[in-house]
Amino acid sequence: MKKLIAANWKMNFTLSEAREFVLQLLQKSQEHTEILEKAEFLICAPYVFLSALSEYSKQGVVSFGGQNCSVHDKGAYTGEISAGMLKDVGCSHVIVGHSERREYHKEDNILVNEKAKAVHQNGLSAIICVGESRKEREANLQEEVIERQLFESVPKNAIPENTIIAYEPVWAIGTGKTPSPEDAGQMHSFIRAFLTKNYSQGEKMRILYGGSMNSGNAEKLLTTPNIDGGLIGTASLKFEEFFGVAQCA
Repeated sequence: MKKLIAANWKMNFTLSEAREFVLQLLQKSQEHTEILEKAEFLICAPYVFLSALSEYSKQGVVSFGGQNCSVHDKGAYTGEISAGMLKDVGCSHVIVGHSERREYHKEDNILVNEKAKAVHQNGLSAIICVGESRKEREANLQEEVIERQLFESVPKNAIPENTIIAYEPVWAIGTGKTPSPEDAGQMHSFIRAFLTKNYSQGEKMRILYGGSMNSGNAEKLLTTPNIDGGLIGTASLKFEEFFGVAQCA
């Protein structure tokens, strides 16, 4: 299985900066074709850029995804974006349940589950995020928290073709702090065991690590069992950092 190197740009860049980044990625990938034998690229860009960027997916180097979606297909929901709309502009993936959505927009596990179902119904792959806070980690509740999030957030019809899990320790996102590869590996093994037990093809689902992955720590993380790629935030805003992570794959 190739490592999935996924960028979450969050609310950053202008369209011209986004284009320049993708063009650099295409050029560098042509110069280092060996990377594409081991890694796949995904960029989750702001909604307003996706239509313009999706044309670059035709070259087979990079795919594009949304950072969130509505549970509704259409209707009087001002400001919302449906999974069907994302598919229509060329997306293949949608992030749901990111910790920033959970914290700032009060999204709970049940809502995340409904969003993942909407993603599935439109033929896209849901990247379902789970993770514990610093307080929960210090209280040694991380496995209890993650198990509940998985049980309530992941739809019963989840299969490797439509679901990816992203483990993102909330205390590590954007802070530059990361758990040790051993700690990260322990959590990924815990998630793998849960998926294998509860889903018919759970042993084949990708599990990404998210939480200050960068070119300096990616090699140790990506060579840890059950870490099948990265959901990369801060490091995805600098091209050399992002491409450096892919080189570690």
